Amino acid sequence: MTGGTVTLDLHGMNRVQAKAAIDAALRRAGPGVYRLELIHGYHGGSALRDMIRETYGRHPKVKRLEIGLNPGTTELVLREY
Repeated sequence: MTGGTVTLDLHGMNRVQAKAAIDAALRRAGPGVYRLELIHGYHGGSALRDMIRETYGRHPKVKRLEIGLNPGTTELVLREY
């Protein structure tokens, strides 16, 4: 993975599958990856959103979480631009 922001669409995944996908993306993220944009949705419930914010809010590779205008996405900031 190279270049800026990597987007992961987690729709249709359960919490275990989503965590495995996010962990793999974090492992593969090279020095050119600054953010992981996680599309978890919000109409189907908040289980993925809550898991992401609880687990990755304190992950050693994640500097901070950003919640934008779209309530169905969360961005993991890995390094500053």
